[in-house]
Amino acid sequence: MKNHKRIFLGILLSSFFMILAPASHANDNDENYNERVKTKALSGLANIGASFLEIPKNVINISNDTNVVWGVVGGAPYGGLIMAGRIVSGIADLVTCFIPTTPITTPVYVWDDFDKNTTFGDALRLEDR
Repeated sequence: MKNHKRIFLGILLSSFFMILAPASHANDNDENYNERVKTKALSGLANIGASFLEIPKNVINISNDTNVVWGVVGGAPYGGLIMAGRIVSGIADLVTCFIPTTPITTPVYVWDDFDKNTTFGDALRLEDR
């Protein structure tokens, strides 16, 4: 049993160091790498935590575009679907935060440009330099 614990601990530690390896290899030409990793990780956490705001956002936006009844009837379920998409994209951003790619959601945060509907773009598209 002790042998299994040692193997598991070895695999866990090597996985941890493999995750940290890209940050340690960031060179002088790419000084923004750490900032992009931090921004992507924080945006992933924010999108997971604040995704529930998609429901009132879509109720308000659809009410403003059509009427209040359709805003509540159609905006709440549509907001729930967009909320689920924002959670999944937030998890993807959090898991892949060490790869400097563009965000999947537009706007990046739910509170950015509250009048604009959330759209989802290409996943894992590298940033243009």
